[in-house]
Amino acid sequence: MLTTTDTRPVITAALVRRLVDTQFPQWAGLPLRLVDPAGSDHVIYRLGDELSVRLPRHAGAIGQARKELEWLPRLAPHLPLAIPVPVDVGRPAFGYPWHWAVSRWLDGEVVTVEALGGSSAAAVELAEFLTALQRFGDAPAGLAGRPLADRDRATRAAIARVGGVFDRAAMTQLWDTALGAPEWDRPAVWFHGDFHTGNLLTVGGRLSAVIDFGGLGAGDPACDLVIAFTLMSAGSRAVFRAALGVDEATWTRGRGWALATGLNAYTAYAATDARVAAQTTRQITEALIG
Repeated sequence: MLTTTDTRPVITAALVRRLVDTQFPQWAGLPLRLVDPAGSDHVIYRLGDELSVRLPRHAGAIGQARKELEWLPRLAPHLPLAIPVPVDVGRPAFGYPWHWAVSRWLDGEVVTVEALGGSSAAAVELAEFLTALQRFGDAPAGLAGRPLADRDRATRAAIARVGGVFDRAAMTQLWDTALGAPEWDRPAVWFHGDFHTGNLLTVGGRLSAVIDFGGLGAGDPACDLVIAFTLMSAGSRAVFRAALGVDEATWTRGRGWALATGLNAYTAYAATDARVAAQTTRQITEALIG
């Protein structure tokens, strides 16, 4: 069912149970457990011990399930960390309006700054993951990413809103510099598109998996540099940059991406979610440091 105020579907355990049992009877009766927090784009349920169900929360996340089903099985063998390989895609039904995904469950804990923020080894592993992703074959034109400039109006509005919390002049200077940096002029490369701490898993204190490829695309890889400002210390950030071979212009655009996405999340959620407030405060602050 859709709410009357924001047209977002109301996703309940009972709805997910009906969707799974009617469309995938081979999994009927497997226990469903809500995964919380799951992020802003999807509601996630663990299905049994080996599967997960991801349902878009809003229209901006639709289409991701079928994109992941097409590309993640191809990418997985070429990447040094595990990724959640989709098993199937469910159809709209029972008032739920969009396609949804069933994927393999990956065990692990979400990475934390306290655990791996200062780790040079983790920084190198993440650089190696992005290098492998960027080198995976040609991407179709339909997966072209949005340029940083598309975020200009929203980012400047956010800067104005949080000027009493963060340094408005410094944010404006960084944003202007990022927009003025030379654009990516090399062949398009693959990017994850939402590469931050919430989408990295660890097992036994080591990186084990990268999840949530809904933003998967191709073009300028600067958007994936956000991880340097959500996770890393100044020292591990330098190791990461050197291992990935990031030039000055791309690094500057990456700082712009970190600022823009951090501001977007901060203005949307910080007032009601202390965890997001702390994470995005760090992201914005570290982006300003560089």
